[in-house]
Amino acid sequence: MFEKRIRLFKVFGFEVGIDPSWAVLAILIAWSLSMGLFPARYRGLSTKTYWIMGAVGTLGLFFSIVFHEMSHSLVARRYGIGIGGITLFIFGGMAQMVDEPPRPKAEFVMAIAGPISSILLSLAFYVAVSIGLVSGVPEPVAGVLMYLAMINGLLAAFNLLPAFPLDGGRILRSALWAWRKDLKWATRVSSRIGSAFGVFLILLGVFEFFRGNFIGGLWWFLIGMFLRGSARSAYEQLLLRKALEGEPVERFMNTEPVTVNPSLPVADLVHDYVYRYHYKMFPVVEESGRLVGCVTTRQVKHVPREDWSRRKVAEISSACSEENVVAPETDAMKALSLMTRTGSSRFMVATGNRLVGILALKDMLKFLSLKVELEET
Repeated sequence: MFEKRIRLFKVFGFEVGIDPSWAVLAILIAWSLSMGLFPARYRGLSTKTYWIMGAVGTLGLFFSIVFHEMSHSLVARRYGIGIGGITLFIFGGMAQMVDEPPRPKAEFVMAIAGPISSILLSLAFYVAVSIGLVSGVPEPVAGVLMYLAMINGLLAAFNLLPAFPLDGGRILRSALWAWRKDLKWATRVSSRIGSAFGVFLILLGVFEFFRGNFIGGLWWFLIGMFLRGSARSAYEQLLLRKALEGEPVERFMNTEPVTVNPSLPVADLVHDYVYRYHYKMFPVVEESGRLVGCVTTRQVKHVPREDWSRRKVAEISSACSEENVVAPETDAMKALSLMTRTGSSRFMVATGNRLVGILALKDMLKFLSLKVELEET
């Protein structure tokens, strides 16, 4: 998820970005506010005023979602839970957790922080409206503030539903986890409830569609599909984490990797290596055996085809860094998280400046498939 995430800014050390699907949501919200909600509630204003209200209301919703997710992230940091960033997408926002909460209390506090922040924000906007009406602020300003008070209240209420991975579902999971002392069982139960709630929303969407509410029905259907898929994915991710945790990457690496010399022409790299072995990344190793970096097909694509014969691998390769090299003793789950963050499916495994192997995502997934098949009931 979020492979094409667009980075916007950083707040308190957390990177905030948007998925391209957010543009669809922003346009739909601005249109529905400008052409539907505000004209129905505040009559007699100009079309331009309604569109300005819709645009400001959409920006206010953007701020509200970021505020909600930032609350999760700040609490997660306090409990040592890694957050890979905050992303807004077509169904709202998500603080991307790198690790599972260490204990039920951490899960509960982190989950409840979001709805509480939305309730506080709703109250703040409502107070602002009340003060504004007394002091005589323009009707469009009061209208936008009232909308933001309402939408934050709805955001808090919806997230408190006990449907994993919504905040309410995480609160439920924390309670089940504290009761049975079994995170896997708690996740399985709460994800099944979340999946069932998703099916309910899908059926509600179908019902609304046949009633003639096409737009509303479509949204309920899509949200239900998203919740159902997210609930199942959350449990699968936990199984993945539990299966790989504690396993060093040396268990999965290929100890006879195919390497290229820095002086190799790009044309030879393509024809003799890429087309022969079908890999997207090759370690670059000098004659002395020293690892100096790696070269990828993505880097080759930036070289004009007519220059392939005169350009060398050394000119386009990347140096060794934490983004492409791991140590043999590195935890496999940490390596997998790094793969997810960088979008790379192959990592070099090295001791010092000596290459000892290649870690491939497909090899870890094969191990995971066998382990789950043998050990899960």
